[in-house]
Amino acid sequence: MTSRVALNPRRRLLSRLRADYFGSLPSGVMTLLSVAFLLWIGWTILDWAVLRASFSATARQAECVASGGACWSVIAARWRVILFGLYPYEEQWRSALACLVVIIVIFLSCLPKFWTFGRLAATWVLGTALFYILMRGGVFGLAPVNEQQWGGLPLTLFIFVATSVLGMPMAIALALMRRSDLPVISRVSGLLIDTVRSLPLLSILFTFAIVLPFMLPDALNGPKLYRVIFGGALFFAAYQAEIIRGGFQGIPNGQEEAAKALGLTYWQRTGRIVLPQAFRLALPATINQFVITFMETSLVVVVGFVELLAAANAAFQTGEWKFAYVEVYAFISVIYFSFVFGLSRYGAYLESRMNAGQRKE
Repeated sequence: MTSRVALNPRRRLLSRLRADYFGSLPSGVMTLLSVAFLLWIGWTILDWAVLRASFSATARQAECVASGGACWSVIAARWRVILFGLYPYEEQWRSALACLVVIIVIFLSCLPKFWTFGRLAATWVLGTALFYILMRGGVFGLAPVNEQQWGGLPLTLFIFVATSVLGMPMAIALALMRRSDLPVISRVSGLLIDTVRSLPLLSILFTFAIVLPFMLPDALNGPKLYRVIFGGALFFAAYQAEIIRGGFQGIPNGQEEAAKALGLTYWQRTGRIVLPQAFRLALPATINQFVITFMETSLVVVVGFVELLAAANAAFQTGEWKFAYVEVYAFISVIYFSFVFGLSRYGAYLESRMNAGQRKE
């Protein structure tokens, strides 16, 4: 009896598979052809990337062509250029340590124990200060390195984190202003959001990097990197403000009215009732916005910065390694995928945790 009960879920699964994929002769044929096609693609990639690949650090084009597989020797020979770009060779240990600092700060921020304002603020302030000291130098005996020489993965992470950290408070402010009862504030914020959203990110980056210095005095310009980050943060804030506003609209009106009846002030209602629920409703779109922001860091190459993708392009733009561009792009795609997949999985974890908390309530 026990074994029969234990087999029931398996039988149900098999019967569902038969009904869905082998219910008729055409569907069964299409299923078999699709499985065979996927297996063929998987075997082809495995054969090229692993079985016939060349992993020797000394291998060059002739040996790689003879093997017929991937030439991962380009990664062994050019990984410093790919990961660190134009950063001085002797100081690249600082770039690696700075990347580790950013990853640790992001990891700690994802832990529920750090979900308080004081702990998050302390973590990000200390992490940002340590990252800047390592990358910029000029103190503690570290050689100074100008922001224009930053590149590769550290620059990509810095632009992503700075854009998100600066853009999220701006997005919250714009969303709150747009739902204001004062028409002037609501319309001005709405005009700003719609204007920014109507422009492509490339034009905003170009404006802040190239055009803005001609419009402002030198004392207000600042380094180009920070102008570009502010432009990206403004772009992020405009889209994220609309996402948060959508979360506001999903909250029943009775909740805020009940808070007013209890005598809570505007900021108490907003901080304790409205914003947490709005973020819960807007969480999937917010995670998607973070993913898009991480991918869009590659656009800063148009204003003269060598981020991860530009550094990868520079790694094979020589006569010796031009043939190995597929391997280089495959390598950085793994890096991009790792960060994007981590963000999406963390978003799914947050969503399930919030849904569980809602069910308990």
